Amino acid sequence: MRLPEGMAGRLAADHPYPRAFLTVSGAHLYGFPSRDSDVDLRGVHLLPLEEIVGLEAGEETVTLMWDHAGVEADAVTHDLAKFCTLLLRRNGYVLEQLMSPLVVATSPVHAELKSLVPGLVTFHHAHHYLGFARSQWKLFERSREIKPLLYTFRVLLTGVHLMRTGEVEADLTRLAGDGPSYLPDLIEAKRAAEHGALPGDAPDASRLQEDVAALTVLLEAERDRSALPEAPANRRALHDLVVRVRLG
Repeated sequence: MRLPEGMAGRLAADHPYPRAFLTVSGAHLYGFPSRDSDVDLRGVHLLPLEEIVGLEAGEETVTLMWDHAGVEADAVTHDLAKFCTLLLRRNGYVLEQLMSPLVVATSPVHAELKSLVPGLVTFHHAHHYLGFARSQWKLFERSREIKPLLYTFRVLLTGVHLMRTGEVEADLTRLAGDGPSYLPDLIEAKRAAEHGALPGDAPDASRLQEDVAALTVLLEAERDRSALPEAPANRRALHDLVVRVRLG
């Protein structure tokens, strides 16, 4: 994905710190952006040593939001140490951000972080996807919009794939084969309108609920039989990376 012209320059001018990486997240990463989808940028920044050891602490999280030629954009970056702390938890968001193939900016630190991911994934990451699916399904029940419904299916299928393979795949179009047959039609409908309602020819509520429940049971079963470990093996390697970057 190419950013709208000038967006990368605007971010570079407004962000107070150098970035280790910046990737695209949100609907563009998930495979169902619409014409009016926001551009969600996520990444890691590097605090200077004086803002870590001194009395004036730097910003662990930087959030920027702006309208770019009619496109809403937001960028959220975490300092390296905070991001690594999140990686050591059952946090699927940061795994997806780190492994996103939609790379805006990269560095050797980014490459090293990615190389450590196989030793950071545990079967506990299933809890993240199960919890996110529950919240998105409740949102769908209230709004009847396609977006939270697709998010529900997306996170369940991402979780299933992660438990089976240890690999992060956030693009629903690459996962739809393990989901119900109507998913491609819902994806096309979502691409036409960011906050569109469920199409009239979509499956009824009971069918949708049954399919979400079945995928939930599948994710729980894949978690229980997964070969993934209980705890991350690369904790010390992350620590060493942070120390080297801080002192470097």
